[in-house]
Amino acid sequence: MKRALMLASGLALAVAGLAVADTASGSGAATPAILANVKAGAPTRMIYELEAKAHILFIPATGRASFDVAMQPDNYVINSRVKVTGIADWFVNYDMVLQASGYTRGDELKTYSYVSQNRDGKKNRKVNLTIGPDSFKMKAVPEFGNLGDPAATTEQVLKTNDPITALITFALEPRAPGADPCGGPIRIFDGRQLTYLHLKNAGMKHVKTDAWSGQAIECHVTMEKVAGYKKGESNKDNLSGIDGPLRMWLAPLENGATVPVKIQADTDKIGKVVLQAKKLRFEPIVTEEATMAPGGG
Repeated sequence: MKRALMLASGLALAVAGLAVADTASGSGAATPAILANVKAGAPTRMIYELEAKAHILFIPATGRASFDVAMQPDNYVINSRVKVTGIADWFVNYDMVLQASGYTRGDELKTYSYVSQNRDGKKNRKVNLTIGPDSFKMKAVPEFGNLGDPAATTEQVLKTNDPITALITFALEPRAPGADPCGGPIRIFDGRQLTYLHLKNAGMKHVKTDAWSGQAIECHVTMEKVAGYKKGESNKDNLSGIDGPLRMWLAPLENGATVPVKIQADTDKIGKVVLQAKKLRFEPIVTEEATMAPGGG
């Protein structure tokens, strides 16, 4: 269940301007893209939070994932924290601090550096990952026992992003008119495991959360374990511990982004786990130059 929360918790973002997003018109016409606006000189910060709820033997279990995304025309920084109480490993608390940085492009974010620090009371592993134009480096403390069978290759890793960048850029990437609104696949590399998430459009459904309400696109998510897993594990479909597809609802926004606002998993151990958007706020990043009065010094 810990993996399900981690994969699901990063799926959300976007909208130009200052406030919570509205629904799109549904016309399919081309709309401005938030990344294109950032690239053109409109630095933007996104504050986003997902909350998970479940019950174990009638005792509530909660999880929360928060994201602070600062996007500049040339680069971005994401600070994230995922904290779980009572979901991971049956009442074992789970607390992870994540940071990613990299390059802003007109239609995507691309990882350069990723650092994850897991404080689960067990291994408390820290992973440092850098991805360059033709190579990558990874250091884990304590070290992984192995890098999987098979391990991820350089060629495979160069086509991916770190977990939080991959999931955030998925929400921000523009969808071409007439294309599948679910998008994907989402290609993720966490320093060891390389995973593809495939999405299938399942129509529209009305969704109401604290951050957004309206007609949302329902997508069913399945998992392809490409590399970095135990021998033979890559042959198993879907997310570990989940019965049926992971269901995700995307809010189609007027700026062309498709923001995950609700995610639901039916698990074989603790039943239904639901993640909903609690916060979704975008605001301009005010630079020193922008705050100076014309002609002022």
